[in-house]
Amino acid sequence: MCFSSIIVEAQTTGPKWDLRRCADYAMKNNISVKQAEVQARISALQYQANKLAVYPTANFGTSLGMQFGRSVDPTTNQFTTTQLLFNNFNVSSGITLYNWGRLKNNIVSSELSAKAAATDIERAANDIGLNVATFYLAVLSSKQQLEITQAQISSTAAQLSNTRKRVDAGALPELNAAELEARLATDSSNYFSALSNFQQNVLNLKALLNLDMAEPFEVETPTLDKIPLDKIADLEPAALYKLALTNQPLQKVNDFRYKSAEYAIKAAKAGLYPTISLGGGLGSNFASSTKKITGFSLGAPQATGQFVTVGTTNYTVFEPTLQLQQGKKNMSELWDGYGVQMDNNFRQNVGFQINVPIFNNGNARLNYENSKLQLKQAEVAKTQADQRLQQDIYLAYNNAVTALQRMNASEKSVQTAEKSFNYAQKRYDVGLINTLDLITNQNNLLQAKLTYLNSQFEYVFRMKLLEFYKGQGLKM
Repeated sequence: MCFSSIIVEAQTTGPKWDLRRCADYAMKNNISVKQAEVQARISALQYQANKLAVYPTANFGTSLGMQFGRSVDPTTNQFTTTQLLFNNFNVSSGITLYNWGRLKNNIVSSELSAKAAATDIERAANDIGLNVATFYLAVLSSKQQLEITQAQISSTAAQLSNTRKRVDAGALPELNAAELEARLATDSSNYFSALSNFQQNVLNLKALLNLDMAEPFEVETPTLDKIPLDKIADLEPAALYKLALTNQPLQKVNDFRYKSAEYAIKAAKAGLYPTISLGGGLGSNFASSTKKITGFSLGAPQATGQFVTVGTTNYTVFEPTLQLQQGKKNMSELWDGYGVQMDNNFRQNVGFQINVPIFNNGNARLNYENSKLQLKQAEVAKTQADQRLQQDIYLAYNNAVTALQRMNASEKSVQTAEKSFNYAQKRYDVGLINTLDLITNQNNLLQAKLTYLNSQFEYVFRMKLLEFYKGQGLKM
């Protein structure tokens, strides 16, 4: 028992956590919520990209290098085998003038998708909040059960002490003490079972909160009678369902996605029609041979193969031969005439472009048909979620009514069991009943208390679930 107390004390050192703190912490640190946040950022970036798509594009490019072997001189567009240094610049720009609303509808569709993704964070947080509430109440319930088993051990130990004195005095047989000792052993076993259940529930809650398992953790235990609860008459399921359709995050997410799919159809349909664009550009280039002429000399004349007739005599036409001496240019010579060439080669262009989709393997048509199916899928998901919400609300209401009835019945059972045990204790003290009868009444009282405790926590949870659907969030 001392060892068990040390275990409980080691777990409960540190700051206390109430339901609100647990829920808030889980919503910020749970992996599912973080994944929803990342997806929301991706959707927001897609929305930003579609917004920027309506603006003109502008690009700048330049190149610098050497040409070898047979290539085209960029300044004359003629083939040459001369090694060249080249440098060019170009600027291009373009804008879509009309595309049947594709860009506009893409913007609206992606904006609605971004809103859906942002709302999905709230949906994920709400799911985590409900799970936190479930585990939180499980911890409280198991903690109360642990305290009941501790009280039961104290009561049995006190009875055993009194009985042992009477046995030693010869007023009661040894069998009475032996039966109470067996009962004390059973109570101790129940205590360790309750302790294990409590520790397991604490670990489950810490895992949901994404806390280090070795971190000290203690749950704030509110008084059940002081937990604020709405009247069950104010939580009628039909009215609650109408409220939930407008305040539940999942319903908002489905609405955004459905509307986004509607605009996506319009954007996909625009892909079947021509697109009108305006574009233009600027550019210039420079080229320089790596060789230069350093001198020349005249050689012997050579016959050209042509003749000139004077009278009746044909004279062969000769031409002089010119032999050039070449050398390599230095770095400064390579760039001679740079400004003049760039000015002379400066070019501009502007024009309209019409792109008419005639046949592209059916991609545009298939995208359009796929977008219509996406709308149908969004509609089915929305209907399914609304039906599930209505079912959950009516089920939660019926469970709350049943839990209230069970709690009232179990409360009366505790009162009856307490009277029976008190009478049995008095009869046992005067020797009118044996130890087995006393233990039976004690077991009945213990079971009645545990049943009443569980019914209390179940009723509180069911009512909090109804309040959650009403849009009040989680509160204790």
